[in-house]
Amino acid sequence: MFSFLVKKLNHILKSSKRPDESNNTEDAPKLISKSLLSNVEMMKKILGESSDIKYHDFLFGDKSQYAGLLVYIEGLADSKVITEGILTPILVHKNELFSEGEEMSIGSLKRTIICSGDILESGLQNEVVNACLSGKIVMFIEGAERALLISAKGWETRAVSEPQTESVVRGPREGFTENIRTNTSLIRRKIKSPLLRMEHMTLGKKTSTAINILYLEGVAKDEVLQILRQRLKNIDVDSILDAGYIEEYIEDDPRSIFSTVGYSEKPDVIAAKMLEGRIAIVVDGSPFVLTVPMLFIESFQTAEDYYVRPFYASLVRFLRLIAYLLSIFTVPTFITLTTYHQEFIPTTLLFTIANAREGTPFPVLIEALIMVFSFEILREAGLRLPRPVGQSISIVGALVMGDAAVAAGLVGAPIVIMVALSAVAGFTIPTQADSISIIRVAMMLIAAFLGGFGLAMGFIIMLIHLGKIKSFGVHYFGGLAPDYNQQDNFIRLSLLSMKKRPMNIVGEDVIRRGEINNEQDTGSGQ
Repeated sequence: MFSFLVKKLNHILKSSKRPDESNNTEDAPKLISKSLLSNVEMMKKILGESSDIKYHDFLFGDKSQYAGLLVYIEGLADSKVITEGILTPILVHKNELFSEGEEMSIGSLKRTIICSGDILESGLQNEVVNACLSGKIVMFIEGAERALLISAKGWETRAVSEPQTESVVRGPREGFTENIRTNTSLIRRKIKSPLLRMEHMTLGKKTSTAINILYLEGVAKDEVLQILRQRLKNIDVDSILDAGYIEEYIEDDPRSIFSTVGYSEKPDVIAAKMLEGRIAIVVDGSPFVLTVPMLFIESFQTAEDYYVRPFYASLVRFLRLIAYLLSIFTVPTFITLTTYHQEFIPTTLLFTIANAREGTPFPVLIEALIMVFSFEILREAGLRLPRPVGQSISIVGALVMGDAAVAAGLVGAPIVIMVALSAVAGFTIPTQADSISIIRVAMMLIAAFLGGFGLAMGFIIMLIHLGKIKSFGVHYFGGLAPDYNQQDNFIRLSLLSMKKRPMNIVGEDVIRRGEINNEQDTGSGQ
């Protein structure tokens, strides 16, 4: 017992030791050397003997008394900047700018000779290496304690084009690319406000992926911003290759089938969401920009709703809601009616269904599962194959397989119609396509074993789950209750009537449109 108390006391004393008493020499950042040869050895030791990493040494000064070294990655750095912006000005410069000491040599190169808009100084090894891996040119000078990090990124990027996932008839047709600076500039073009804030961070221990958080100060909630920052800082992973990686790490309930993080490929959509109080997350290498918080109602809204008349936009939103319900409940309802509740089917229709299913060897549940899984296989094949071949297989495969299955007597014609209607209706809400496929199969199984009662219970459970989900502290199912402050849900009011931002998302700046006088409302009329 005494020995146990002694060990416990020693453990407490060790844990309470001052930070400066512990050995933190290994954790201290390492500095670069004044020796050019030592810096070359350091870079080669960390980066290895890679063929694309170039080391270009040179002499400069009136009497070639100074030695320098450029380290860059071929393909990431622009060779034109290296030649015309760095080497040519240094080698042809004949003024005595380096006679005042080592520190003056670095400052003189940075301020008066090198032609680049973004030059930083650093004396830390990790910063120098990360800058080189990010596409910058690292310049070492013999005898200098710091290196110059010169921005000269010159890799090939995809041009701004119309996004494939969000086609519109009316509205902007430009989409994001895989370049983070191109994406942030597209958002800047939409929101020319001094309140637009942009925060930079790097995620991924091996990929060092650049992440930018964009928001409007005063419009975005401070609580949501703090939660987002903390969740991004808690990400401890080797690689971040796409925005989808971050989505799984920061969402409130990763086990839910409903996504609580929005995404878009269109700058106008992201700008509109930011103007309502949401925060955008731009990931380098991904053409999709994430937005938080996300509401369930966003799945039924598109960018084109705000470019057309409000009456038509409201009608289309109701059609999307009906299509969502049809995509989930069409096949389960058919299974329920034909298995348990035939009395609800009109007699003539009941005889038609019975004649169509006469001779089929499987129960209606097995028929439905065969057709649903066949459709999912065809859809996946159409997505993965090259576009011309994929479209042909999707169309021809669906027609041939459906007709052949009915002709062979494996399934009945009514179930083919139900599955086709359910599948087409699900395409109207692409952001919920994943959850629709899962819920549809779950409802089919419940309907087959429990009938109408089970179907009703499944719907109630789904509503309860949607009501419990939150997205960064905001209720995922919020915005559906009748409230004048919630002016943009299933009914798209006119822009003149939408004076306030969504109250459950926005921060302090609530007003989106001020009052205008009657003359502006009615026009001059002359």
